[in-house]
Amino acid sequence: MKATKLLLLFLFLVLVSCTKKETHPYTFYYWKTKLSLDEAEKKALDGASVPYIYTRFFDIDKIDGKFQPVGTITKDSTFIPGKQIVPVVFIMNRTFLYISKNEIRFLAKSVYTLIQKKVLQYGMKTRKEIQIDCDWTEGTRADYFSFLKELRAISGKEITCTLHLHQVKDKKQTGVPPVEKVYLMCYSTSSPLENTGKNSILEVNTLKSYLADLDEYPIKHIEVALPVYSWGIVTNYLGKHRLINGLSEKDLDHINFKKISETEIEIQKDGFYFGNYLNKGFRIKIEEISDKQLQDAVHFLEEKIPSFNIVYYQLDRKFVTGQNFNF
Repeated sequence: MKATKLLLLFLFLVLVSCTKKETHPYTFYYWKTKLSLDEAEKKALDGASVPYIYTRFFDIDKIDGKFQPVGTITKDSTFIPGKQIVPVVFIMNRTFLYISKNEIRFLAKSVYTLIQKKVLQYGMKTRKEIQIDCDWTEGTRADYFSFLKELRAISGKEITCTLHLHQVKDKKQTGVPPVEKVYLMCYSTSSPLENTGKNSILEVNTLKSYLADLDEYPIKHIEVALPVYSWGIVTNYLGKHRLINGLSEKDLDHINFKKISETEIEIQKDGFYFGNYLNKGFRIKIEEISDKQLQDAVHFLEEKIPSFNIVYYQLDRKFVTGQNFNF
């Protein structure tokens, strides 16, 4: 009888150890100026397990010394996400250079007023949260942090913010924002305009070097943003680079393209390609994200963060069709 019990216990432990680990709840960023959803995007969003979607409302920049909203959203009838919306505002870091206390209060009030205007205009169901995306630096941290506090006081909502990789690694210089929850942006691990030979969207070893001390970060509620986008890096005769968003390896199959590798071609004839006029001799290199890259990133982050949701950037039919989101 005792041997039977031991055998049953052993089999139970084996079964538990072999059970697939529960995947992380996930949702998406929506980053287009015109809010609309096609069938592929609706299907991807319906499959997301987190009941809200992070939606960019507008950017803020300082132009000729004045705060200006840029790319404010419009909406068509197809945008019925079936989930609560978290408004996201991207603010250029230079907005917080040479800014007074009165201007900080004015900016916070203006941002909240415009968010509310859009929410009412389009009848949106929003979560009690506003997310601010700003790549703040040591020189702007004090004023940016003051802005976050002002926005919380004015709105009465939970204010959260993005956390970029260098802001984790250099937290003594850049400081820790006065929020209870941050969204760790696990992409843009290097510049696509430099010839590093690495995938500039996500290179997991680079990610690890930035986040080696992530488990010591003072804010413990950390959600994770992961990339599902791609682009083409165009290089001209002078070695100068520019980006064409949304390109993938399948776009390299063209009669006027000479393949140099699986991810790079050389243009053989002047012409318009992907909405851009490109000359013979220009090269296009594709950078995409594989399931393995995402899986490796998630496994590393699981060692640093006890639990987290994933927000994929971004919800676009070009990037979500056929994509695995369960990691």
